[in-house]
Amino acid sequence: MEITQFSIEEILDPTNIIEGKRFEFLLDIEVDEEDELYSEAGIEVRVLVGQKQENDIFILNYFLIDKGNNDYLDFELEEDEISMILNFCKEQLTKENIE
Repeated sequence: MEITQFSIEEILDPTNIIEGKRFEFLLDIEVDEEDELYSEAGIEVRVLVGQKQENDIFILNYFLIDKGNNDYLDFELEEDEISMILNFCKEQLTKENIE
């Protein structure tokens, strides 16, 4: 699995009920043709990320979407894939805070 494109959007909480910040990452991923997750149109991962403090970043939830028909896929990522996505999100949020 490889991330080919991404976007980040901060999810604002107008009520200030939620502690910390929330972000939505949309990740276009490339999956090997042999993988059961493979789709000719491509796969998108929608990741909801929480950040309580600068270094306390965690995945709240994620969804896999077939870009061909925008259907949600009923698959779970493997631990190493989740870890790779979390590290990617942490890296991007760190870059956002630096700039």
